[in-house]
Amino acid sequence: MVTAQQIANPRTETALEKKTGADVVVETLEAHGVRHVFGVPGAKIDKVFDTLRDSTIKTVVCRHEQNAAFIAGGIGRMTGKAGVALVTSGPGVSNLATGLVTANTEGDPVVALGGAVAVADRLKSLHQTLDSVGVCRPVTKYAAEIDSPAATAEVLSAAFRAAEADRPGSAFVSLPMDIMKGGAQCRPIRLSNFVDQGPAAKGSITEAARRINSAKAPVIFLGLMASKPKFAEAIRNLLRTTTLPVVGTFQAAGALTQQDFPYFGGRVGQIANQPADTLLDSGDVVITIGYDAVEYWPSLWNKDNKRPIIHIDATPANIENDYSPAVELIGDIEETLEALSPLLHRSPLAAESAELLQLIAQDRKRLMAEAAAKSGVPIHPLRLISELQKILTPDVTVCSDMGSFSLYLCRYLFSFRARQFLVTNGQQTLGVALPWAIAATIVRPQEKVLSISGDGGFLFSANELETAVRLNSHLVHMIWIDGHYDMVGEQEQIKYHRTSGVDFGPVDYVKYAEAFGATGLRIQHPDEIAPTLRKAFDTPGPVLIGVHVDYRDNLKLFEEVHEGSVL
Repeated sequence: MVTAQQIANPRTETALEKKTGADVVVETLEAHGVRHVFGVPGAKIDKVFDTLRDSTIKTVVCRHEQNAAFIAGGIGRMTGKAGVALVTSGPGVSNLATGLVTANTEGDPVVALGGAVAVADRLKSLHQTLDSVGVCRPVTKYAAEIDSPAATAEVLSAAFRAAEADRPGSAFVSLPMDIMKGGAQCRPIRLSNFVDQGPAAKGSITEAARRINSAKAPVIFLGLMASKPKFAEAIRNLLRTTTLPVVGTFQAAGALTQQDFPYFGGRVGQIANQPADTLLDSGDVVITIGYDAVEYWPSLWNKDNKRPIIHIDATPANIENDYSPAVELIGDIEETLEALSPLLHRSPLAAESAELLQLIAQDRKRLMAEAAAKSGVPIHPLRLISELQKILTPDVTVCSDMGSFSLYLCRYLFSFRARQFLVTNGQQTLGVALPWAIAATIVRPQEKVLSISGDGGFLFSANELETAVRLNSHLVHMIWIDGHYDMVGEQEQIKYHRTSGVDFGPVDYVKYAEAFGATGLRIQHPDEIAPTLRKAFDTPGPVLIGVHVDYRDNLKLFEEVHEGSVL
């Protein structure tokens, strides 16, 4: 039977009948502004890959699904819009898990799409049958399967909303092959651009201002969301109107400008033994902005402390013994800070805060002078930091992997641009640096991109060098070489007075680079650091730089820790 609607609009109905589920998926991605999809193909998802050929989206084939998720996470962190990974069923999905839990913990928006067997075959023992939603649900904000043609656009749009809303994270959608190849029964859904929360409740803002104004020595403690560009700008504006000392987690890097640096005590995290920890301890009120406990456990910086905490974030605090805020300002961080700022009247700094900041500044100056003078071989990490600080201009993005070297970077390398320095701090995942660097060359093609890993972490994602070569990614990846999983080894020494399972063999990174069609360089003396970096940045395409480092002082990274810091 022909309906009146079909007679009135026959072209639209015919076009919809011809569309497949894969068409709806790709059109939905386009409607959400997706420009790149990163993944690995397979038979259960090949219809979506085929449909992408005729779209405005560039398909980037990766060498491992985990790295596809890492690259998508890097896109999400730098743009605020969800990066997209596309993989086949079974192991294709399970290989995503590390990338998804990393993005979810780090606050990076990612939408991952995974192939699946036909809906009718879900309970059969077929190749690559997997409860992929069950696998991904614990490591994402949202996980669902499209189980009918009519639900395709709804589920995908819900995934994007979950990934990008509030505190961002990862989302997963399972795409059964029969629904992707079958006829579509829906159209793409365009999400509203007007979904901001607005500021926190007026009464909460007033109470927070009262407590801050009446405190003797309040301290601002910045977390991972503070480095989101629009929130960072609001924090800078707040510091223009009131004088407060600031401490940040590793992921808060770049939230402050150089103008704010005199009020910055430094970064804290991992081990409670930094000068900034003393400043944080001194506060009788702590104002956390965009902070997540996974970055730096409250049991390390606030154990048994009864001082009031003011929690400013898009989401309520996770209450625990050592983190129970007196006031929670839940809403858009930017708008909340704009409403709070006129109510604060604090100038000048508290005497104790001013004295601590002065001591920290003197210690920072002394340390960098000593670092610049280190001339030994292998090269001391602080000498590398000294040279890297010189090249960290506003047009450089730095991506850090995880290891002892990352503690040096997070503590001593200072950035003054939001999301300029990317580090893994929640899951502390090995292998993220090179994939993030590939993402940076896509998002910021006019910038210099430097990624850094240890020789342990590099081989977790080193196969993606082929992808970087294929994309002609203009990036430099520096490998700090010592032949060990050093961070693990140092903590084993503290606990057991010996190491186990941390040693591995050498790799010729110059030959490795050349085998992939990249350029390989070596730094053999401290005086070669600057010229080698300049040469690397001037060389087209990916460049690997190997440098042997002297980690004999690394035990100092873990000294004088609070109980429980070393795990």
